[in-house]
Amino acid sequence: MPARTETARGPQRPPDAPSPRGPLGHGAREPAAQGLAQPRRGRSYGALDLGTNNCRLLIARPSPDGFTVVDAYSRVVRLGEGLLESGRLSEAAMDRTVAALAACADKLARRDVRLTRNVATEACRRASNGRAFVERVYQETGIALDIISAAEEARLAVLGCHVLIDTAGPPALVFDIGGGSTELMLVEPGPSAGTPAILDWISMPWGVVSLAETEPQWPSAEGRLAAYERMLAQVRPWTQRFAARLAARGLGDVQLLGTSGTITTLASVQLGLPGYDRRRVDGCAVATAELAALCRSIGLRSVAERARIACVGPDRAELIVAGCAILEAILSQWPGGQVRVADRGIREGILRTLMGRDGTWMAAA
Repeated sequence: MPARTETARGPQRPPDAPSPRGPLGHGAREPAAQGLAQPRRGRSYGALDLGTNNCRLLIARPSPDGFTVVDAYSRVVRLGEGLLESGRLSEAAMDRTVAALAACADKLARRDVRLTRNVATEACRRASNGRAFVERVYQETGIALDIISAAEEARLAVLGCHVLIDTAGPPALVFDIGGGSTELMLVEPGPSAGTPAILDWISMPWGVVSLAETEPQWPSAEGRLAAYERMLAQVRPWTQRFAARLAARGLGDVQLLGTSGTITTLASVQLGLPGYDRRRVDGCAVATAELAALCRSIGLRSVAERARIACVGPDRAELIVAGCAILEAILSQWPGGQVRVADRGIREGILRTLMGRDGTWMAAA
């Protein structure tokens, strides 16, 4: 393995710059440094997003419509499990995550990906051993992770999904419900091919993992209702604070756009799908009142009842309640109208950035 360069400590690359070492942390340089005269339209690009709950990878090639996905990977790793109490990543969580990242490394190698960006978010930002974990990942898998800031996380999420914003409508409130945090971004509508302008944003310290760990899985209906209300009470001060900032701007109306596993899962349930179908979910619009009612309905059911819901299942049955509480807090703060749903976000934002820098980006994906 070649000599490593710093990724998570020491001199930092610009926040939107890809790793100079290719898919696993070595091999590729930016086209400007190589003096390329023509863009490499046949090249594959990788985008890896390691969150508090999930490890997700997209591999894509440029196309006239933006890009075409040629491979993907998603695994629930719960990297942030127990982090709220201990302040550290647990050995079991790190072992699960390294195994998932090793699978990602294999995919990147098989697809001969030479340019990638691999980001880690809230769990690694918050954990006292987050940087040590990044070192371990590099040593065991060759993947060089960048621990990005909440601001960069928000920027990439908006860049990945803003094409779904109605350019003729009011400013958009884009929200990304993650595992360890939730970002709310006020975005100015603009051309889909341009770079979206983020007018204001806030990062709430509550995601589906961090909020879920504040409450046990109560067996009684009364206990579940009280727990759900307590979770709402944790989130509401943050949504109220951001709403006050929007009001100070004179904004009385926004269009809502949500991205994350929570919103896509609940949209699937609301649409009555027997199984998840990205083609039906990505870009769909759901009435806020109906979605808020669904949040509360699911949030008050037992784990076994939630596990039997199509598109929720056993994997999401525990954490979906916290996601419902976060989403209901957002919807109750900005009621009325519809929520547009995006099955796209940070990884798509990374791909667009990489392809743009490499001169191969054709249009919005």
